[in-house]
Amino acid sequence: MAPTPVRPVRERILAAAGEAFYREGIRAVSADKIIAAAGTTKVTFYRYFPTKDNLVEAYLDQQSERIREAAGNLPDDPCRALAALAQAMGDETCRPGFRGCPFINAAAEYPEAEHPVRIAVARHRDWFRALVAELAGRLGAQNPGLVADQLIMLRDGAMVHGYVSDPALVGDSLLQAGGAVLQQHIPAIRPA
Repeated sequence: MAPTPVRPVRERILAAAGEAFYREGIRAVSADKIIAAAGTTKVTFYRYFPTKDNLVEAYLDQQSERIREAAGNLPDDPCRALAALAQAMGDETCRPGFRGCPFINAAAEYPEAEHPVRIAVARHRDWFRALVAELAGRLGAQNPGLVADQLIMLRDGAMVHGYVSDPALVGDSLLQAGGAVLQQHIPAIRPA
């Protein structure tokens, strides 16, 4: 039997941090806990991440990259793409250990808008808003930014609802509510 390859140290640190941050909350997790979980030393940890905030930013950027990669597989049809996003969010809320959106969670723990962690959150949310606005624009929305804002508000509420209530309701409810928003803004989608 071949030995299991050892992951690079930076990757191990990020993996340990990501699991702990998501499960326990960012501020509740110490650097020492991450160092122990990653099986490294303080010197090595701080060589890769001079501050815990640098690690939190890297964690959020990694989460954003994972979502961006998944978005690269969306259907070409904008209506189907928006439906796929809603379905993916519903699926996400039903997975074991779901604790809400990592970006909303991080924003709640770092209230200062100019903090580097909040800037990382804003960077992801700006990208996501641009994606949703582009899809809404392709559907014919007159004000795709407004449609994106409304759909993202629904998404944010769905993420919180999936954490504090019944996650099984999120997917279908998000699709229905999103459809109602689209019907308000896109003439071709209005019911007969």
